[in-house]
Amino acid sequence: MEEGAADLRQRKKQNCTESDKMAPEEKNKENSKLGRSPKYMLIQRFAKLFFGCLAAVTSGMMYAVYLSTYHERKFWFSSRQELEREITFQGDSAIYYSFYKELLKAPSFERGVHELTHNNKTISLKTINAVQQMTLYPELIASVLYQASGSEEVIEPVYFYIGIVFGLQGIYVTALFVTSWVMSGTWLAGMLTVAWFIINRTDTTRIDYSIPSRENWALPYFACQVAALTGYLKKNLNCSAEKFCYLLVNASTYTFMMMWEYSHYLLFVQAVSLFLLDSFALAQTEKVHEVYRIYLFSVIVGYLLQFENSALLVSPLLSLVVALMLSKSLQINMKKSTFASRLLKVMYIYLVLTVAVTLNFLLKMFIPHKENEHLLKFIEVKLGLNTTKNFTMNWLLCQESLQAPSQDFFLRLTQSSLLPFYILVLIICLFSVTQVIFRRICGEPLKETVKLEDGRIGERPEIVYHVIHTILLGCLAMCLEGMKYLWTPYVCMLAAFGVCSPELWMTLFKWLRLKAVHPILLALILSMAVPTIIGFSLWKEFFPRIMTELTELQEFYDPDTVELMTWIKRQAPVAAVFAGSPQLMGVIKLCTGWMVSSLPLYNDDDLLKRNENIYQMYSKRSAEDIYKILTSYKANFLVIEDSICNEVGPVRGCRVKDLLDIANGHVVCEEGDNYAYSKYGRFCHEIKMNYSPYVNYFTRVYWNRSYFVYKINTVISFQS
Repeated sequence: MEEGAADLRQRKKQNCTESDKMAPEEKNKENSKLGRSPKYMLIQRFAKLFFGCLAAVTSGMMYAVYLSTYHERKFWFSSRQELEREITFQGDSAIYYSFYKELLKAPSFERGVHELTHNNKTISLKTINAVQQMTLYPELIASVLYQASGSEEVIEPVYFYIGIVFGLQGIYVTALFVTSWVMSGTWLAGMLTVAWFIINRTDTTRIDYSIPSRENWALPYFACQVAALTGYLKKNLNCSAEKFCYLLVNASTYTFMMMWEYSHYLLFVQAVSLFLLDSFALAQTEKVHEVYRIYLFSVIVGYLLQFENSALLVSPLLSLVVALMLSKSLQINMKKSTFASRLLKVMYIYLVLTVAVTLNFLLKMFIPHKENEHLLKFIEVKLGLNTTKNFTMNWLLCQESLQAPSQDFFLRLTQSSLLPFYILVLIICLFSVTQVIFRRICGEPLKETVKLEDGRIGERPEIVYHVIHTILLGCLAMCLEGMKYLWTPYVCMLAAFGVCSPELWMTLFKWLRLKAVHPILLALILSMAVPTIIGFSLWKEFFPRIMTELTELQEFYDPDTVELMTWIKRQAPVAAVFAGSPQLMGVIKLCTGWMVSSLPLYNDDDLLKRNENIYQMYSKRSAEDIYKILTSYKANFLVIEDSICNEVGPVRGCRVKDLLDIANGHVVCEEGDNYAYSKYGRFCHEIKMNYSPYVNYFTRVYWNRSYFVYKINTVISFQS
């Protein structure tokens, strides 16, 4: 077995060397037939590469400038005071930015990191390692860059922070551009990818709603990894380009792993795509296993740098990669077209799946971990395998991002012509891949070099990988709307590649057996004409809308929240602890720095339980019950939001107060209708009446149209 693996590596080195030597000779022969000198071809290739790179970089920079301009128009950022700017960060985004502020205020970087890893000034009665629990490496990097670059005298911290995020989005778009360009051979595909990405921005990115979110920091690195992997999987790649792609895959995978706590799940989907690609012998096995090794080292590095994060050790990615490495010995004779090799192929797939599942089960048994158990329960309920009255679980199920995608989503993709062309390209590629797999089963070898006239786009390993990958991501997006932000960018890329690729049109014409017109000529014409027509139609319809977005001055102003934060900073004691909805607590922590009793984090069981308990202020429970809950977390002030207390949601049963009534057993079903019943009134309503026993436990100290702030009495006065 070891001799076979050594022979495979030796053949790979020989092929790499031979391709480097033979490529210039073949090109010289071809150029001599066409009457072109090697110097002319070198200049032509350099010009194509130069203008393509220029277009890719320009597209990324323009997109970053577009995001910055749109953000300024939406929030009037430059004309706001610091407090008003910070209010634009909502929910978990506020928490991420608050830790960035704390790092900049620390006397030294080392001291700031120590305070974050031993943080006891954010959540009452709880010390957390914020760097590990919230994956704060982006904030660490941003603070180091801000201080090391001497930007304190040039730019404000908030502009530097959001500028980095917008810059990363520019890299994201550039990586998608390059991926489509590498696959199609023309940077026209990259331009079309960028156009579709921006036009469908509502469905390709969450940058409009949550700038500091982890995915906005991480996905640009994943896009770079996919671009490098696309080049790495290509056949007949010269050694220099292959090494460059390999190094870029390494660097981007490691970085992606550190930026997002859920990165290993997305890498698992990618690993499954590569596993299927390799199982049908459609790519060089050695290349695929090199990527597996990158996954393995990424998990190890992530485990060490994320303070021995046990969730990575029990991740499905690690189990699958280890199973693939252990089962590699069965692949020695799989490329042969014998009955034994086909039987080995089936055994290999079965063995990998069995070992992966068994290994993951054993790891979870013996390694202490908190691998988001609520996530597994959520999947059970989502698939209809279980039912629950748990508040947190039902609240998650009611979130829009965890619902199935709406019809509006598909309508938007269709109106921009993206979905129809994506389906066309996917069908052609999928049928071509199926043909190739059938030929491989029948014993027909793959061609070393696929020419345009062959019409076999399914024999290109990078194309097969993207087809499998986009199908898997698409299946996830059909279940959870939040997954569309992972799927739609690659829909843009694959659709743009397809309509700009002569090989795809040639594959279609081969099936149609077109004879009236020369198929190669027609394929070349359509690969230029179709994207040009699409581009002009998109320009005519959507460019005016984009310019309108940039020219219209929108107004985002929340005076009630500004007044609340101002009152807290001026009137509340420095040692005070505030209790309220997790989303509001994140904003209070950012804008005032005061300690809070809960945060909008959903990867910690204790915080999830806290959130549910503190949300009881909107349930039908007694004043004494709420008082005991709040004092158990050492809270001094209670903030009630009128928008939650008087919420009129579009879906009955998904309002916070409805979910609390279900969890507390305060719902009675009669003749198909649900009625809330309790001997106590709803606390958030009753406390506003200022009568006993509510005034005995709580004293109102501030209110406006949206918020009511109550001081939690330390000495209870039972006066009627």
